Amino acid sequence: MAFDSRLLSGIGVLSAVIEAGSFVRAGEALGLTQPAVSRAVARLEARVGLRIFNRTARSITLTDEGRRFYEAVAPHLSGIEEATILATGAKEAVQGRLRVNVDGAFGHYLLAPKVETFLARFPDLSLEISVRDRMGDLVADGFDVAVRFGVPESSALVTRLLLETRVITCASADYLARHGVPTHPKDLEQEHECVLLRDPSSGRHFAWEFNKGEVVIPVSVKGRLLVNDTGSLVGACLGGQGVAQLLQLYAQHLLADGQLVHLLSDWSTETFPLYTYYHPAKFVPAKVRAFVDFVLELVSSEPWRTLPV
Repeated sequence: MAFDSRLLSGIGVLSAVIEAGSFVRAGEALGLTQPAVSRAVARLEARVGLRIFNRTARSITLTDEGRRFYEAVAPHLSGIEEATILATGAKEAVQGRLRVNVDGAFGHYLLAPKVETFLARFPDLSLEISVRDRMGDLVADGFDVAVRFGVPESSALVTRLLLETRVITCASADYLARHGVPTHPKDLEQEHECVLLRDPSSGRHFAWEFNKGEVVIPVSVKGRLLVNDTGSLVGACLGGQGVAQLLQLYAQHLLADGQLVHLLSDWSTETFPLYTYYHPAKFVPAKVRAFVDFVLELVSSEPWRTLPV
């Protein structure tokens, strides 16, 4: 089939719809009416011979075929955008809008406090940070890159391990004065109230285990408080509600100034990984490369790496 140059226009509209989440908002971004956007998408569907969106009166979602189609063409759109920037002689290729998908632990404790440095470095770039329980579908949701804690699920995305931080067990001095200090992981099963963090993939709380070298002990903890974000987890632990398992990466300053006490330090060799995710492409967009490089710089400079147990 001969190449139809109008496909590029249609794909550009498709990209705008995916990023905006609706025909109306895509039209506002493109300076088009909602019917014009709808017609452009319909023409694209006719040209490629597949239905890209499932449409209802209240929402639109990518079909499986539409998602695969956009996964294939999105890297080329980014390449065209970057080539255009370079061809116009722009001094800084890192520009435009970058949409980032992060979990709360990374977004709240690492990225947001340092984001001014990144944006000052690239004045022609705008950044959208979306904190989510789960990564979801980067393509369907229109994200450029994600940074999230946890073991990655199988996908076509490029994944890169950024760091592994220790899982540490903590409580406030006030809680320990009332309930005593555990001397063995199994003490937590009967004698202590724990603050639990919901696992978004299962709806139940994350399982607790304790590692000492090659020895691993699972512990069936209990607690009356279940939270779904790290801010609430840290706050409840600081308030004396119970024992919590935190990541050393964001608990370090609370330990250093005595707001929290590190418990069972001999059993604290378990680690939790942080990964970045982005779309596979021969040429990764400059804005994505710049962000990943910044995150690597950010995590490599964190003092938690030398925090004594």
